[in-house]
Amino acid sequence: MSANDSKNPNRVAGGYKATLNNPNTSDEAKHSARDRLDEMQPELENRQERIDADSTAGKNPGNVIGGHKANLKNPQTSEEAKEHSRHVLDNIDDGLADGEYVPEQDN
Repeated sequence: MSANDSKNPNRVAGGYKATLNNPNTSDEAKHSARDRLDEMQPELENRQERIDADSTAGKNPGNVIGGHKANLKNPQTSEEAKEHSRHVLDNIDDGLADGEYVPEQDN
């Protein structure tokens, strides 16, 4: 995948997925796209893990907690998102007052 190294892997994967769903694409092209997607899967998973880890780095823990509490009261929030917020809030230690709060990493 050296030709795609400088490109956004999510967009490259999206192009391959579009190829798979395009009725005008040959079976050979679809087979090639499926192979490339399979090769990219570990890279995409690792990239998502890094994005998730960076998303809470350097954030004010009080704001993170407040956001999850607000999420529980928002009528437009999905039940799945509310369940995630409940899970995060249930797993927060009392170390917040001591500045020890570290957000949990979801797998």
